[in-house]
Amino acid sequence: MEELSKIHVTGSRKTAVARAFLSSGKGLFLINNKTPEEYFRRPVLVDMVRQPLVITGTAGQYDIRVYVEGGGISGQAGAVRHAISRALIEHNSELHPILKKAGLLTRDPREKERKKYGLKRARKASQYRKR
Repeated sequence: MEELSKIHVTGSRKTAVARAFLSSGKGLFLINNKTPEEYFRRPVLVDMVRQPLVITGTAGQYDIRVYVEGGGISGQAGAVRHAISRALIEHNSELHPILKKAGLLTRDPREKERKKYGLKRARKASQYRKR
């Protein structure tokens, strides 16, 4: 593996934005200067964040630092996963078909729908009374 200069990419999900820095190393993985287990605490979200590395078989080959802000923890996990996937492709374009097939390169377009006036939430209305 050739020497890797620091790669900087962004990933997003809902209102969360993650900035990932990928460099060659021994497998250091920090999210906002904490390990994924410390930051997310839920095993499902930790597995979700590590998914691009596991699928491509590159776990332990790179040092990854991610800074994420905005949204909730689920949106942040999705943003981190998106950023790591994009960083891996930036370094090695041969990984593109693998990550594309797994659906890790597509930014999830689902956003929260705005509340409409006269309703309780985006679509919930008060119950209709006939009499």
